[in-house]
Amino acid sequence: MVVANVSTGGGGGGGGNMKNFSLHILTGRWFMVFASFLIMSVAGATYMFGLYSSDIKSSLGYDQTTLNLLSFFKDLGGNVGVLSGLINEVTPPWVVLFIGATMNFSGYFMIWLSVTGKVAKPRVWQMCLYICIGANSQSFANTGALVTCVKNFPESRGMVLGLLKGFVGLSGAIITQLYHAFYGDNSKSLILLIGWLPAAVSFIFLRTIRIMKVVRQANEVKIFYNILYISLGLAGFLMLVIILQNRLHFSRIEYGVTAVVVTALLFAPLCIVISEEMNLWKNKNQQDMNNSSHIQVVAENPQPKATINGDSSKPNSCLRNVFNPPNRGEDYSILQALFSMDMVVLFIATTCGVGGTLTAIDNLGQIGKSLGYPTTSTTTFVSLVSIWNYLGRVVAGFGSEIFLTKYKIPRPLIFTFVLLFSCLGHILIAFGVPNSLYVASVIIGFCFGAQWPLMFAIISEIFGLKYYSTLYNFGAVASPVGSYILNVVVAGRIYDREARKQMAAMGLSRAAGEDLTCIGIVCYKMSFIVITAATLFGCLVSLILVVRTRKFYRGDIYKKFREEVAVAEAEMGGSTSTNCVVDTISITSSDTTTTVTTAKQCGLDR
Repeated sequence: MVVANVSTGGGGGGGGNMKNFSLHILTGRWFMVFASFLIMSVAGATYMFGLYSSDIKSSLGYDQTTLNLLSFFKDLGGNVGVLSGLINEVTPPWVVLFIGATMNFSGYFMIWLSVTGKVAKPRVWQMCLYICIGANSQSFANTGALVTCVKNFPESRGMVLGLLKGFVGLSGAIITQLYHAFYGDNSKSLILLIGWLPAAVSFIFLRTIRIMKVVRQANEVKIFYNILYISLGLAGFLMLVIILQNRLHFSRIEYGVTAVVVTALLFAPLCIVISEEMNLWKNKNQQDMNNSSHIQVVAENPQPKATINGDSSKPNSCLRNVFNPPNRGEDYSILQALFSMDMVVLFIATTCGVGGTLTAIDNLGQIGKSLGYPTTSTTTFVSLVSIWNYLGRVVAGFGSEIFLTKYKIPRPLIFTFVLLFSCLGHILIAFGVPNSLYVASVIIGFCFGAQWPLMFAIISEIFGLKYYSTLYNFGAVASPVGSYILNVVVAGRIYDREARKQMAAMGLSRAAGEDLTCIGIVCYKMSFIVITAATLFGCLVSLILVVRTRKFYRGDIYKKFREEVAVAEAEMGGSTSTNCVVDTISITSSDTTTTVTTAKQCGLDR
């Protein structure tokens, strides 16, 4: 190899630095992450069903079974995102976000019109359609923002999943504070807020969210930890505010003050983004000055061309390879993953675990009412679930990443322990221990949140990232399946049966359109005993996945991504310290290839 270096002097500066720096920030990787945080922080409206379900029940005269049917379609829409995944495979993320924003506003706006009586009372199937469409927008937001971030930061996927899903978990408490500031105590207006606010945020950042070149920065983990500390501060402030609001009566102005503080904490990560992009900008400018006119000429022997094996020209049948998947960690096809025993086991375990915790969350308002808690406690329960939902997600995301990289403890094992811990919350609800619903809300919120980043990370690690958009959303289908079985079939029917018994004992009969109300421990006791048994079964199933993947998780599961980054940097000229973007011109003769590499545009790859 012959290398010749020629320097011709250089220099140059220009005006418009501030404009260029602003553009640098807005098109940077870290601003894309910040935009994803904001989208996720208002994308959890499905977790707030307990706050406005009573308005739907009373306004439209539904019984508990019908209300739980609506809850099922809410979960169905919120988690069946295969369509959004398939769309994301063939379109840029902004298309997915645009569709989701449109669906979000359309669905919830129609629910608000129905509950407020501004349109004729809809039929049950129409309400199911409205809430399914509105909730399905969440899967589009997740696919557009979360999946894109995971692909942009594959070696930090646990932290990315934990943070982004954590902001989804916090969104219930965040929107609650904004709702009180905007609309006071008008709970029906909450439906309107969750219709327009998430749609507006997604529209603002449509072109910000995009797939970018994977570049591993030395301080990448530190940046995510700094953002984590800010989010913990936000969660702590929300917890303090919830406690004060439960003990004191807040005026509209006081709610406005808390909303301003919450908004400020939401935008605090922008300071980290600007600081980091400032460092990248300075390094890029320094690199431009040092290499403005530097030319490097490299002459090397040609690389041998890969020979084509005659057998490889035979067409491969897609269906024939369905049951012949690659090794774990490689890129599975969609059908290979769906028919994999690992996916079946993970799906069953998630159905049992998420289905049980989601049933408790969706029925918190009714559970509190049946056990005699004051109506003001309902908001407290929902907010507690929201905050501990967040903590479960970030702890599971960051904690599992630490346990995996340092101690080789597999994520499926952590997932199993989370399912086991959730059984404690179910038992507290089943036996109605006095004042235990506060503790149960914390446990169930934490466990519900922790299951999601673990499950999504397991899918990405075992089946690869090539078709992650679709496989991510298929894994989420376990939620509505579990919700329908445990919420509609089990909890809803048992509640209505006990309510009818109580009405019969008092010599009353239910009038047409009258809602059913049950009082006492008996309303949910048998339901949550069944849910506890189902969750324990999910733990046993999850242990099967632990055994099946133990050798895989003992290895270096991120080696593939480090090698890909190393190859990409070598192709760009080997400048790993500055991530240079290099222009190359190749001149090929019969025996040599001459590559002219200009470093004039060398700078930090973002």
